[in-house]
Amino acid sequence: MPQPSFDVHLPEDHAARSLAADARAGLTANPKTLPPKWFYDARGSELFEEITRLPEYYPTRAERAILAERAADIAGVTGANTLVELGSGSSEKTRLLLDALRDAGSLGQIVTLDVSETALREAAADLAAEYPDTPVHGVVGDFTEHLSLLPGDPTRLVAFLGGTIGNFLPAERAHFLTAVRDTLKPGEWLLLGTDLVKDRETLEAAYDDAQGVTAEFNRNVLHVLNRELGADFDVTAFDHLSRWNAEDEWIEMRLRARTAQSVAIPALDLTVEFAEGEEVRTEISAKFRREGVATELGAAGFALAEWWTDPEARFALSLAQAD
Repeated sequence: MPQPSFDVHLPEDHAARSLAADARAGLTANPKTLPPKWFYDARGSELFEEITRLPEYYPTRAERAILAERAADIAGVTGANTLVELGSGSSEKTRLLLDALRDAGSLGQIVTLDVSETALREAAADLAAEYPDTPVHGVVGDFTEHLSLLPGDPTRLVAFLGGTIGNFLPAERAHFLTAVRDTLKPGEWLLLGTDLVKDRETLEAAYDDAQGVTAEFNRNVLHVLNRELGADFDVTAFDHLSRWNAEDEWIEMRLRARTAQSVAIPALDLTVEFAEGEEVRTEISAKFRREGVATELGAAGFALAEWWTDPEARFALSLAQAD
């Protein structure tokens, strides 16, 4: 079986140093914040997979439905030789795209980027086994830093799925989209998944399910801090909150301290004070409208070529071409 090749752009201690820096910056800020990427240790990833199967959590199913219907169109429009996925490349949705490109006769290479070397190597090995006639190249890197180093022969199709771009603040989105555009040659492609603005009830339920899985997922970031930084968070002393921010059109996930408490974080030589009811924002998940997506893509140097939604118009895939 052909073996995947790899580029490693991150030092072994990258995750540890990044977590320490993010925890120090976020927990000494006012108001307190933590980045959502720290949900995803092994347990957090398992919980997120469980979330994607919950009845309240529609985005994964909606995006999969669009890809099932439109993957052949995407392959036909782009004629892409290289699929570049920003993420570990382990999802069924990736396979829908790869199968369509292979069936169209254009697929020549698979490139997948992830910050976790362990997850990336596992995903790349799976892809190499499933697509033995197609070289697989894994890139261990951060898509906020290493996009310019992405390999791949033209024409490339960069896939950024799952609505992950919604976790970025507007300025971060602009920076990211510009970095993707700067990486691509004119005529190459970006496939972007975005969750859409809809009623508050549907949105808040998607991030606060009846079974409490999302609440456990949210609190998992505290388990990560306890394990990796020696913190002594009482994880049960924080409540999960999901709120729709109508002004900014994003969902905010927060953890709220039930009581006043002091948390020691020995690895940072830091003690963090929480007032009763104080909240830590752990995620934003922006929701989009077509005109806003087109404007942001245009500002970064892309032209929106196709816009597809699921039948209920809950989620969208944008196919954009680099100018």
